[in-house]
Amino acid sequence: MRKADLVNKISDKTGIPKVDVLVTLETMFKEVKDTLASGENIYIRGFGSFITKKRAAKIGRNIKKNVAVHIPEHYIPAFKPAKEFTAEVKKLKEPKPDQGPGEDADD
Repeated sequence: MRKADLVNKISDKTGIPKVDVLVTLETMFKEVKDTLASGENIYIRGFGSFITKKRAAKIGRNIKKNVAVHIPEHYIPAFKPAKEFTAEVKKLKEPKPDQGPGEDADD
């Protein structure tokens, strides 16, 4: 599912115009990014947590030049689903195949 599909589905279920749904989603995405970038985590009960994970410093390798490269410690964004979320997904018997851009859904 792509963002446009999500906007269409939410709009159909709620009756809210697609433009308003899109603005709301974009605002939510921006707030999640900004909050995580400021070092704060987001906890949504029953859904999950958007958190930052610390990656330790390590020595990597530039394989083209065969030279060791120091990679400093850094933080990455992560999502940890809630137990309820995980339980719902575990009920799934077989996932639907991903569709590339421009392919029609066979729902």
